[in-house]
Amino acid sequence: MLKEQLTRFSTRKLSVRMPYSAQIRFFLLPYLFGTLILVIIPAVATALIAFTDYKAVGLPTFVGLANFRQLMGSALVRLSLRNSVIYLLLAVPLRLLGALTLALLLQHRRRFFGLYRAAVYIPTVIPEAAYALLWLWIFNPVYGPLNLFLGWLGLPAPAWLTEPTTARLAIVILSLFQIGEGFVVLLAGLQNIPRSFYESAKVDGANSWQSFWQITLPLLSPWLMLLTFRDLIMSLQNTFTPSFMITYGGPYYATTFAPLLIYELAFDYFELGLAAALLILTYVLLGLIVMGIINIVGLGGSADEA
Repeated sequence: MLKEQLTRFSTRKLSVRMPYSAQIRFFLLPYLFGTLILVIIPAVATALIAFTDYKAVGLPTFVGLANFRQLMGSALVRLSLRNSVIYLLLAVPLRLLGALTLALLLQHRRRFFGLYRAAVYIPTVIPEAAYALLWLWIFNPVYGPLNLFLGWLGLPAPAWLTEPTTARLAIVILSLFQIGEGFVVLLAGLQNIPRSFYESAKVDGANSWQSFWQITLPLLSPWLMLLTFRDLIMSLQNTFTPSFMITYGGPYYATTFAPLLIYELAFDYFELGLAAALLILTYVLLGLIVMGIINIVGLGGSADEA
């Protein structure tokens, strides 16, 4: 009893001495400290190392833009960036379409829908290494279940991981099942749309398709844009594990994406300056893609136009 009174007294004393805004800043300190240590300082260090010749032994030597010129003159670097762009153009729209379709199908509360929602989310929480090994077995051309199923249907069974086109497509396919986070976000967005909008549209004679185009899609567009920008970054980062464990960049460098090449430069050849420069080039490329999407969609307009 005395201990509880002392605890209550110390809490009340702390709240009296420290204003509420100061308490909020106090509780944000661990997050800000972690962001500083794990995000800001490594990002600044990477930007600085990109302009140096640094091989992890000895001190870095400033070389200016030499790393960027060397990278842009490398055919392998250009190929890895092209592979990354092709992957993003295929994977990101398909992932958004899959998440939106499943959110529309499972937005209502019905029997077993909770189980179905959990099934959609489960592949997202599987460790990436285990997930890659699972798909390595699925894509096996001899005893893999995918080719066995295609053979049972009488369809051609490709050698997924030994042909450049199908190997790149295989990386896209395995990424389409890890859409749990986007699915949850869109499900929350759908549940925030007032039902009265659909009821009014139904009274006016609108069918389900018209309601989707005139109500659902416009109101979900901010959520879709948020997921697009997030997926552009996360999807490219998530190519490292499958390309490393399943194909290691092959066949014929078809799955050599930028993250895998950055890893090879940094930890196989100890060219940390080149690796940092390639990382910056990759994010510049992502920034250009984002700017292109913003210009196409028209998000750069004024508030009055919106």
